[in-house]
Amino acid sequence: MNGQQTSKQTRGVQERSEDAKHLAELARSYLPVKSLGGLPITWTDRTTAAETLIAQALAKRGQPAKPFYSTSANGQVVVMCSEDSAVLDEFLHADQILADGMPMVWLSKFKHKLPNVERVATTDLYHDVAEIAQKIGASFYLLGSDEESNEAAVNRTVELYPDLEIAGRRNGYFSANEEDKIVAEINKLAPDFLWVGMGVPREQQFVSRNLNKLTNVGVIKTSGGLFDFLSLKRSRAPKWMQALGLEWLYRTILEPRRLGPRYLQTNHKALFKFLED
Repeated sequence: MNGQQTSKQTRGVQERSEDAKHLAELARSYLPVKSLGGLPITWTDRTTAAETLIAQALAKRGQPAKPFYSTSANGQVVVMCSEDSAVLDEFLHADQILADGMPMVWLSKFKHKLPNVERVATTDLYHDVAEIAQKIGASFYLLGSDEESNEAAVNRTVELYPDLEIAGRRNGYFSANEEDKIVAEINKLAPDFLWVGMGVPREQQFVSRNLNKLTNVGVIKTSGGLFDFLSLKRSRAPKWMQALGLEWLYRTILEPRRLGPRYLQTNHKALFKFLED
C-alpha cells in the first residue's frame, strides 16, 4: 500500500469519526429519556439504538476517555433496583438504559405518549450492531458466560458476519485476582464494542469497577444471557410470543425450576412499580 492510499484511508477514518461525533451529540438530544419504574429509560427503536451505539463507538476512536456505557432493564431489573439501593446505583452509572420488556414499551406509549418506541432486546440489538459493524470495520470483544457458550457465540458470530472483526473473547468465570489482567488485555486490544454477559447485577458491577480503566474501548453493552442465545444453547420464544410480551412465559416453560419462582415473585411487583411513576 503506497503513502497516497494510506493518506486517503486516514482522512476517511477521520471524516467518519467527525461525522460520528456529530451524530452522537444529536442522539443525546433526540432520544427521549423518561422515567419508568424508577429508572431513567432511553426510549428508542432498534434501528436508532444500533446506529447511535455505532456513532458512539466511532466518536470514541482515538479519544483516551471512558467508554459509552449502555445497559438494559426489564421488569425483573426494576424490582431488583427498587429493593436494593446498591443495584439501583449500579444502573444509574450507565449513560443509557434501554427498555428490554414489552410491558415497558406499552406503558411508555400510554404514559409518555411516545409513538415510535420498540423493545430493544440485547439479543436483537447485537445483530443490528454487528450488521453495521462489519461494513465499517468496527470490532467486538465478547466477555462472559461459560467457556463453551462463549466460544460458540464467537463462532456463530463469525458464521453470520464473516467480515466482522472479533478482537478477542473471554468466559465470565474468573477470580478477583484475574480481573485486572483481563481488563488490561481488553484495553490493549481496544475493541470498539465490549459485550459483557454475566447476568444482573454482576455485569453492572464489573463495568462500574472498570469503566475508568477501559479507556481504549468505544462502547460497553451489558448483555445478560446473550451468549447463551447466540450460541443456540437456549432458544428464543416464537415471534408472536415476543410481540405479546410472553417471552418470560416461554422461558419459564423451558426452565420451570429456575425461572418459575423468579417470575412469580417479580411480575406483579414490576407492574406496580411501572404504575407508580
